[in-house]
Amino acid sequence: MSSFHFLLQFTIFLLLFHQKFSFPSKQTLLLPLRKTLGAHHRRPFPSSAVAVSANAATDKLAFHHNVTLTVSLSVGSPPQEVTMVLDTGSELSWLHCKKTPDLKSVFAPQLSKSYKPVPCVSPVCKTRTRDLPIPASCDPNNKLCHVAVSYADASSIEGNLAYENFVIGSATRPGFLFGCMDSGYSSNTDEDSKTTGLMGMNRGSLSFVSQMGFPKFSYCISGSDSSGVLLLGNARFSWLRELNYTPLIQRSDPLPYYDRVAYTVQLEGIKVGNKLLNLPKSVFLPDHTGAGQTMVDSGTQFTFLLGPVYTALRNEFLQQTKGVLRVYEDPNFVFQGAMDLCYRVTGSSHQSFSNLPRVSLMFRGAEMSVSGERLLYRVPEMSKGSNSVYCFTFGNSDLLGIEAFVIGHHHQQNVWMEFDLVKSRVGFAEISCDLARQKLGMGS
Repeated sequence: MSSFHFLLQFTIFLLLFHQKFSFPSKQTLLLPLRKTLGAHHRRPFPSSAVAVSANAATDKLAFHHNVTLTVSLSVGSPPQEVTMVLDTGSELSWLHCKKTPDLKSVFAPQLSKSYKPVPCVSPVCKTRTRDLPIPASCDPNNKLCHVAVSYADASSIEGNLAYENFVIGSATRPGFLFGCMDSGYSSNTDEDSKTTGLMGMNRGSLSFVSQMGFPKFSYCISGSDSSGVLLLGNARFSWLRELNYTPLIQRSDPLPYYDRVAYTVQLEGIKVGNKLLNLPKSVFLPDHTGAGQTMVDSGTQFTFLLGPVYTALRNEFLQQTKGVLRVYEDPNFVFQGAMDLCYRVTGSSHQSFSNLPRVSLMFRGAEMSVSGERLLYRVPEMSKGSNSVYCFTFGNSDLLGIEAFVIGHHHQQNVWMEFDLVKSRVGFAEISCDLARQKLGMGS
């Protein structure tokens, strides 16, 4: 959970589209929008690296984002409003269940008539938690099924597995399994105080999308004001160009550094401008431990590459931007602990961002291009007046201790992203997400 500190307003609608699956609502619902501030990176560590049904409606839910994607919904009987970080890189959905001075938003299970903790003796404690990075255990104090998650910045949270009613608009999903968390450590209590919990959206059996039975979901993040759209279910629009698809990689054998339920795709090469980096395809393949998979992760802001690939990209981008950008010469400054290519930018030179060479991520069967302002990120605490420090938005995952390539949501701005669980693929196409919101009747 590497904490990202910049203020970004993000409002997203959540839509549930009509399809052949059954879901207990057939109404069109619109809930109020909200804006919040806060930041998360939710990349769980694998257990070896730590010490410790779908819809039949057009429902709209509150969604907001601030470096993280967050959705508001109701949980329990009577319903309590909660705010959850949407994370395609996690499986277990969880809520803060113990009020502390640092937390502004918690779920109170004692006030809900439908809350039901899972006892240790229940088969669910073992069978449904098999894909979690940290195996479930038995809490000796209350004989309840104990779950825990640790993140890349050494943050962790733990509590008990439980059943509860989750309300999507006016539709209720009874018996939803989630973690009711009552203890843990965070490297940034300020950011955690702004959300009640986390909504896991990967391919594991406990994830939100799996428990709800959605065959696919899509989102589109604006690059201007960080508003956007999230859709759960099938969606086909005449104004949306044909998507390019890359298959999801499936592996059944357990490996210590491989996340089998992540949205794993195969990165095959990177271009800077028209120049293909001179790297063997083997550097993009996972090794015998599973280290080196490529994951699409909405819980991570930027994109992180393993050391040799990052170094090759950094050197080529540096070479192609000579004379266009002025390097920030401070060997001790590494943004976010993993991004060491930064530039000193004045107000006038900011206009040259449109002339920067685009970086193209080449996947099996598809290509994602990053250009213009998405290539550089302004560091607020390093900027004064017209003088600013901007850092390259690709980082070195080796420095974060993440044994993987991670495609963050910053590089998914103004890209329609579709996660197809039935056909096991990820599709994307460039589009103005502001235009998409207009087309969907969500305002300008």
